[in-house]
Amino acid sequence: MKFVCISDTHNLHKKILDIPQGDVIIHAGDVSSRGSKKEIKKFLNWYANLDFKYKIFIAGNHDFYFEEEDNNMIQEIIPENIIYLNDSACEIEGIKIWGSPVQPWFYNWAFNRQRGEEIQKHWDLIPKDTDILITHGPPFNILDTTVQGMNVGCENLINTIKNTNIKFCIFGHIHEAYGEKIIDDVHYINASIVNFNYHVVNSPIVFEI
Repeated sequence: MKFVCISDTHNLHKKILDIPQGDVIIHAGDVSSRGSKKEIKKFLNWYANLDFKYKIFIAGNHDFYFEEEDNNMIQEIIPENIIYLNDSACEIEGIKIWGSPVQPWFYNWAFNRQRGEEIQKHWDLIPKDTDILITHGPPFNILDTTVQGMNVGCENLINTIKNTNIKFCIFGHIHEAYGEKIIDDVHYINASIVNFNYHVVNSPIVFEI
């Protein structure tokens, strides 16, 4: 099964000119710029029309609508052929996937949680038999280095991953850290489409199971 990963499109999704073919597309959050319902609906319309059998996404720290709106209202605007994960799971042809939008506190944006006990409550929800983990923010010291040279990923997250069967971890958030690494048999992917200056310069990242 072929997976195509993107993240941090920030209303610029239509500028992605070359999306590889695949079975599943995963978006790791920041579908919008300011998180308005109007922005979200434009993204969802575009995403729903992509030619993939399965379409999965989570929200990111720019996507305020998903944090502020009632879940019933959110479900009403999500097309039936899109899977939205928020500290929740789905299973696709035997592959178990978990998604969460939270990240360590990052300015005054959406889905911020304090490091330590507060954010660990979210990571404790991840089933140990998860195959693919989607989070908006990166684990600590893995594709999380800012232009200032700071590692801003989550220490609690990397420790949690080590105690699971996760084989793929997909995220974004830190645009300038785009890329992929394999560490201790876990394939980490920062799939940010835009760079630090919010220009669409990066390509979707593909993997297969």
